[in-house]
Amino acid sequence: MKTEPLVYSKRMAEFLGQPFTLEEEETGVIEGILELCSFETMSNLKVNKDGVYKEDGFSTRNDVFFRQGKVGDWTNHLTLEMADGLDRIAQQKFHGSGLALV
Repeated sequence: MKTEPLVYSKRMAEFLGQPFTLEEEETGVIEGILELCSFETMSNLKVNKDGVYKEDGFSTRNDVFFRQGKVGDWTNHLTLEMADGLDRIAQQKFHGSGLALV
């Protein structure tokens, strides 16, 4: 997704049963979506800089949900054991879906 966002966005849309039309591709709709959903755009929204997330008596500033937006940054926050645990959970949840972890 990080290396070829256009290709994978199209594949994701197809997987969800909502492929882009030729007109949407030609008029730059996909590129527009990618720009609106980019790390830079999302992390710089006022709500994500100043807002607060609240649920069940728990609250935290929204800016904690954004770190560096770089591939591999997880190694600065998770141990290998934690990452293995997340991989096992994802494999269990994705089992039978036709999706694979890479």
